[in-house]
Amino acid sequence: MRSQSLDFLSKLLAAPSPSGYEQPAAAVYRDYVSKYADDVSTDVMGSVSAKLAGKGGGPSVMLAGHIDEVGFMVNYITPEGFIAFKPIGGLDAHILPGKRVKVHAAGGPLLGVIGRMPVHLLEEEERKQVVKMSKLFVDLGMDGDEVRKQVRIGDPVTFAVGFERFGKDMGVSRAFDDKMGAWAAAEVLRLVKEAGGAAGDLFAVATVQEEVGLRGGETSAYSVDPDVGIAIEVGHATDYPDVDKRKHGEAKCGGGPIIARGPNINPKLFELLTAAADAEKIAYQIGPEPRGTGTDANAIQLSRGGKAAALVSVPLRYMHTPSEVLSLKDLENTAKLLAAFVKRLEPGTDFTP
Repeated sequence: MRSQSLDFLSKLLAAPSPSGYEQPAAAVYRDYVSKYADDVSTDVMGSVSAKLAGKGGGPSVMLAGHIDEVGFMVNYITPEGFIAFKPIGGLDAHILPGKRVKVHAAGGPLLGVIGRMPVHLLEEEERKQVVKMSKLFVDLGMDGDEVRKQVRIGDPVTFAVGFERFGKDMGVSRAFDDKMGAWAAAEVLRLVKEAGGAAGDLFAVATVQEEVGLRGGETSAYSVDPDVGIAIEVGHATDYPDVDKRKHGEAKCGGGPIIARGPNINPKLFELLTAAADAEKIAYQIGPEPRGTGTDANAIQLSRGGKAAALVSVPLRYMHTPSEVLSLKDLENTAKLLAAFVKRLEPGTDFTP
């Protein structure tokens, strides 16, 4: 991965952006895409759209990656200064005790620790149970008066971890879901721009509030009104112990992007995506999706009178944890595949099944 793209990925992942609080990540995204777009706009929801004007006649394409991440919200501050919180998005309470977090207060981020009673003090039956989130709290290491001076109810909270490379071309970070999708959309914009553009308009959109209801995807698809809309997401890798492939299918890190297939996906668009991958000799995997995918592809497909929608995903291990893992090569190849697809789209392409 080129150094500028890796730096962009690192900055995007570092920016705190739980659903509804995406502004720091949006600023990073705007700064990067402004170098390659003809126009960059931010809507009232907070989604950022970067447009590269087409050379004429080709279908317009919207690529959507959401920049919101799962996190928490300050719900109550005890007299002693401990913070009760509520989840933003789907989180597993089982993994939370002992994790370091940042409370993003008006005066700047505050380091904290998610606490609970240690195993030594738990009753035997309590040790066998998954702790309830309502029994957890954030310890900021300050007394109640100081905490209340600095923290407001509703302040967002994120895991206090960042991006690192490890193993063979692997990356680990919080919030790969789905800032890597926004990264890929921006990279496609760059690649198409540097190749001289495409026949149709290209929109690289960083959507918001996906984790709480596909909201930015819905409003962006309506506003952009593209001919084609492709969500770029993370998909469940099934290449580690205890995952039942008969139930969840097969997808492995390093095996290439996952191209979804099913009723949420326009069949002609699926064939064009696989044809582009074959032509560019980019390895890919097929993801069977027998119903709605639960991604921005849902919102795109049902926008206005219906859109030609697709979903391209990067296999991810340990989704919605502080240590999500993916192959950086898969991520790069996702951008390359989508850039090749956009450049190959011809005027008059009909996506009617």
